[in-house]
Amino acid sequence: MKDYYKILGISHNASPEEIKKAYRKLAHRYHPDKGGDEKKFKEINEAYQVLSDKEKRTQYDQFGGVFEGRPDFGFGGFNWGKSGEGLEFDLGDLGEIFEELFGLGGVKTKRDLRKGKDIEIDLEISLQDTLKTEEKEISLHKMILCSRCQGMGAEPGKPINECFSCRGTGEVQQIKRTFFGSFTRFVVCPECRGEGQRPEKSCNVCKGEGRIRGTDVISIFIPVGVDLNQVIKIEGRGEAGRKKGRPGDLYVRILVRPHPIFKRKGDDLYVSLPISFSQSALGDEIEVETLEGTKILLKVPPGTESGKVLRIPGKGTSHFSGSGRGNLYVELIVKTPKRLSKKQRELLERLKEEGL
Repeated sequence: MKDYYKILGISHNASPEEIKKAYRKLAHRYHPDKGGDEKKFKEINEAYQVLSDKEKRTQYDQFGGVFEGRPDFGFGGFNWGKSGEGLEFDLGDLGEIFEELFGLGGVKTKRDLRKGKDIEIDLEISLQDTLKTEEKEISLHKMILCSRCQGMGAEPGKPINECFSCRGTGEVQQIKRTFFGSFTRFVVCPECRGEGQRPEKSCNVCKGEGRIRGTDVISIFIPVGVDLNQVIKIEGRGEAGRKKGRPGDLYVRILVRPHPIFKRKGDDLYVSLPISFSQSALGDEIEVETLEGTKILLKVPPGTESGKVLRIPGKGTSHFSGSGRGNLYVELIVKTPKRLSKKQRELLERLKEEGL
């Protein structure tokens, strides 16, 4: 079995910083582009891939002694067990092997690694706001482009060089040995994080990220007729990407505040309106307030019963397309007086005598 610590020339209790320092020194010396030994360079890179990863290093340290004098399967999570015991397998590692065998796995692209996160927010509006296109301005605290380096991640005036580890490809070769055999795959370069290049000096403000946390003021155009829980997508207004990576998108979910009078169903509005017994019996003209605050006259036919619904066309909410409006439905509720004056009682008694 290869001694990765010996390959990098470090002790078994070396810190992550010491591992990285040793790797950079050796990679620079043996890099093929600088006339070095390509086989030695790959061996150094393989050792660094294991020892720089906390989990892989733990597995290597744990099973390095167990496999001594036995075939080196290099299979993390594989345990020979004590004498007389059966073999134990880590099913997570088995899944990884099958991914390699049958192409079920995948490597993130450079763009995926640098892309900013999408942001989802809720925005509350009034029912009246749905009658026309509205513009709302919000302040969003998120990752924004670094103004000092303009997202490049390098200190202004300092060059950005090709990554010496992956030679600008953003990927390095990784060899995995299992009981099925050895498998070679390309993984994201740990030095440049898949970018293929590194700044000679990182930006003093963003520390090489190309972005910082700050506040962004965004104007959101809310279309006419928008309904509860509808989502508006604003491309590129999510979090800024790393080092000029594509920004994420902003998703705005619309919340419409309940109205104290009107109830909305689709593009139609519903309202209940009380009328007196005399108005229901004799008929009348009553004022109805619309959503925009204006008042219109509604004719109550004689003999209207409680619960009767009258339709006023074109006074609902606006259609989402912006062409036209729904209807306003007015439910007439006949009020029964709980307290009567002396004169009202006398009049009702006379009506009762007349059969009403």
